[in-house]
Amino acid sequence: MVGNEGMLGLQVVLAVGSVPLQASVQGTGTAWRVATEPFNRELAGSRALQQNLNCYLQVTLLQLSSEARCVRFHQINQRLARWLLMTHDRTHADSFNVTQALIAHLMGVRRVGIAKAAGALQRKGMISYARGMLTILDRKALELETCSCYETALKTYARFMT
Repeated sequence: MVGNEGMLGLQVVLAVGSVPLQASVQGTGTAWRVATEPFNRELAGSRALQQNLNCYLQVTLLQLSSEARCVRFHQINQRLARWLLMTHDRTHADSFNVTQALIAHLMGVRRVGIAKAAGALQRKGMISYARGMLTILDRKALELETCSCYETALKTYARFMT
Protein backbone atom coordinates (compact mmCIF):
# COMPACT_ATOMS: atom_id res chain seq x y z
CA MET A 1 0.00 0.00 0.00
CA VAL A 2 1.50 3.28 -1.11
CA GLY A 3 0.33 6.83 -0.55
CA ASN A 4 2.04 10.18 -0.79
CA GLU A 5 4.82 8.84 1.45
CA GLY A 6 6.23 6.44 -1.10
CA MET A 7 6.65 5.20 -4.59
CA LEU A 8 6.12 2.25 -6.84
CA GLY A 9 9.03 0.87 -8.82
CA LEU A 10 11.66 0.30 -6.16
CA GLN A 11 13.21 -2.23 -8.52
CA VAL A 12 14.62 0.76 -10.44
CA VAL A 13 16.53 1.84 -7.31
CA LEU A 14 17.96 -1.68 -7.15
CA ALA A 15 18.82 -1.61 -10.89
CA VAL A 16 16.48 -4.53 -11.59
CA GLY A 17 14.91 -4.33 -15.04
CA SER A 18 11.44 -5.58 -14.25
CA VAL A 19 9.52 -7.52 -11.66
CA PRO A 20 6.42 -9.70 -12.01
CA LEU A 21 4.19 -7.42 -9.97
CA GLN A 22 1.04 -5.53 -10.79
CA ALA A 23 -0.18 -2.32 -9.20
CA SER A 24 -3.65 -0.85 -9.16
CA VAL A 25 -4.87 2.56 -8.11
CA GLN A 26 -7.72 2.43 -5.61
CA GLY A 27 -8.39 6.11 -5.02
CA THR A 28 -8.29 9.52 -6.56
CA GLY A 29 -5.37 11.88 -6.41
CA THR A 30 -2.33 12.94 -8.34
CA ALA A 31 0.94 11.17 -8.94
CA TRP A 32 4.17 11.80 -10.75
CA ARG A 33 5.44 9.41 -13.32
CA VAL A 34 9.13 9.52 -14.11
CA ALA A 35 10.71 7.46 -16.86
CA THR A 36 13.53 5.14 -15.83
CA GLU A 37 16.36 6.92 -17.69
CA PRO A 38 15.85 10.40 -16.17
CA PHE A 39 15.17 8.85 -12.79
CA ASN A 40 18.46 6.92 -12.93
CA ARG A 41 20.33 10.10 -13.91
CA GLU A 42 18.86 11.94 -10.92
CA LEU A 43 19.59 9.01 -8.64
CA ALA A 44 23.20 8.77 -9.79
CA GLY A 45 23.73 12.49 -9.21
CA SER A 46 22.05 12.89 -5.85
CA ARG A 47 23.44 11.32 -2.71
CA ALA A 48 20.48 12.68 -0.73
CA LEU A 49 18.00 10.98 -3.07
CA GLN A 50 19.95 7.72 -2.80
CA GLN A 51 19.89 7.89 0.99
CA ASN A 52 16.17 8.70 1.13
CA LEU A 53 15.26 5.89 -1.24
CA ASN A 54 17.50 3.45 0.64
CA CYS A 55 15.64 4.37 3.84
CA TYR A 56 12.32 3.94 2.06
CA LEU A 57 13.46 0.55 0.78
CA GLN A 58 14.42 -0.44 4.33
CA VAL A 59 10.99 0.63 5.61
CA THR A 60 9.29 -1.31 2.82
CA LEU A 61 11.25 -4.49 3.60
CA LEU A 62 10.55 -4.21 7.32
CA GLN A 63 6.86 -3.62 6.67
CA LEU A 64 6.69 -6.63 4.35
CA SER A 65 8.19 -8.87 7.02
CA SER A 66 5.80 -7.39 9.60
CA GLU A 67 2.90 -8.06 7.22
CA ALA A 68 3.95 -11.70 6.88
CA ARG A 69 4.02 -12.10 10.69
CA CYS A 70 0.66 -10.36 10.98
CA VAL A 71 -0.97 -12.65 8.42
CA ARG A 72 0.38 -15.68 10.25
CA PHE A 73 -0.35 -14.74 13.86
CA HIS A 74 -3.17 -12.20 14.07
CA GLN A 75 -6.90 -12.55 13.69
CA ILE A 76 -8.79 -11.10 10.76
CA ASN A 77 -10.54 -8.41 12.82
CA GLN A 78 -7.16 -7.06 14.00
CA ARG A 79 -5.76 -7.22 10.48
CA LEU A 80 -8.80 -5.46 9.05
CA ALA A 81 -8.47 -2.69 11.64
CA ARG A 82 -4.80 -2.29 10.67
CA TRP A 83 -5.67 -2.24 6.97
CA LEU A 84 -8.35 0.40 7.55
CA LEU A 85 -5.95 2.57 9.55
CA MET A 86 -3.26 2.27 6.88
CA THR A 87 -5.79 3.18 4.19
CA HIS A 88 -7.02 6.11 6.29
CA ASP A 89 -3.43 7.33 6.69
CA ARG A 90 -2.86 7.27 2.94
CA THR A 91 -6.19 8.60 1.70
CA HIS A 92 -6.35 11.41 4.27
CA ALA A 93 -10.12 10.97 4.22
CA ASP A 94 -12.57 9.46 6.66
CA SER A 95 -14.63 7.87 3.87
CA PHE A 96 -13.56 5.85 0.87
CA ASN A 97 -15.13 3.60 -1.72
CA VAL A 98 -14.15 -0.01 -1.21
CA THR A 99 -15.97 -3.30 -1.47
CA GLN A 100 -15.68 -6.22 0.91
CA ALA A 101 -14.60 -8.32 -2.07
CA LEU A 102 -11.71 -5.95 -2.81
CA ILE A 103 -10.59 -5.83 0.82
CA ALA A 104 -10.73 -9.63 0.95
CA HIS A 105 -8.67 -9.88 -2.23
CA LEU A 106 -6.07 -7.39 -0.97
CA MET A 107 -5.83 -9.10 2.42
CA GLY A 108 -5.83 -12.62 0.95
CA VAL A 109 -8.88 -13.82 2.87
CA ARG A 110 -12.44 -14.89 2.04
CA ARG A 111 -15.05 -12.17 1.64
CA VAL A 112 -17.21 -13.74 4.35
CA GLY A 113 -14.37 -13.17 6.85
CA ILE A 114 -14.25 -9.49 5.94
CA ALA A 115 -18.05 -9.27 6.18
CA LYS A 116 -17.98 -10.70 9.72
CA ALA A 117 -15.06 -8.53 10.86
CA ALA A 118 -16.48 -5.35 9.30
CA GLY A 119 -19.87 -6.12 10.83
CA ALA A 120 -18.28 -6.41 14.27
CA LEU A 121 -16.44 -3.11 13.81
CA GLN A 122 -19.66 -1.48 12.67
CA ARG A 123 -21.63 -2.79 15.67
CA LYS A 124 -18.94 -1.34 17.95
CA GLY A 125 -19.39 2.07 16.27
CA MET A 126 -15.88 2.22 14.80
CA ILE A 127 -16.92 2.23 11.15
CA SER A 128 -19.95 2.71 8.99
CA TYR A 129 -20.25 0.58 5.89
CA ALA A 130 -22.98 0.63 3.25
CA ARG A 131 -22.99 -0.09 -0.49
CA GLY A 132 -19.24 0.11 -0.94
CA MET A 133 -18.76 3.31 1.06
CA LEU A 134 -16.74 2.81 4.23
CA THR A 135 -16.43 5.60 6.81
CA ILE A 136 -14.15 5.56 9.82
CA LEU A 137 -16.19 6.90 12.74
CA ASP A 138 -13.88 6.29 15.70
CA ARG A 139 -10.22 6.13 14.79
CA LYS A 140 -9.05 5.87 18.42
CA ALA A 141 -11.20 2.79 19.01
CA LEU A 142 -9.95 1.31 15.73
CA GLU A 143 -6.36 1.85 16.91
CA LEU A 144 -7.19 -0.10 20.09
CA GLU A 145 -8.74 -2.90 17.99
CA THR A 146 -5.70 -3.43 15.78
CA CYS A 147 -2.73 -5.62 16.58
CA SER A 148 0.66 -4.21 17.51
CA CYS A 149 1.76 -4.37 13.85
CA TYR A 150 0.18 -1.01 13.09
CA GLU A 151 2.11 0.80 15.80
CA THR A 152 5.28 -1.04 14.77
CA ALA A 153 4.80 0.17 11.18
CA LEU A 154 4.36 3.76 12.36
CA LYS A 155 7.49 3.57 14.52
CA THR A 156 9.49 2.02 11.68
CA TYR A 157 8.45 4.78 9.31
CA ALA A 158 9.26 7.48 11.88
CA ARG A 159 12.66 5.94 12.62
CA PHE A 160 13.83 5.75 9.02
CA MET A 161 11.90 8.46 7.17
CA THR A 162 11.74 11.50 9.44
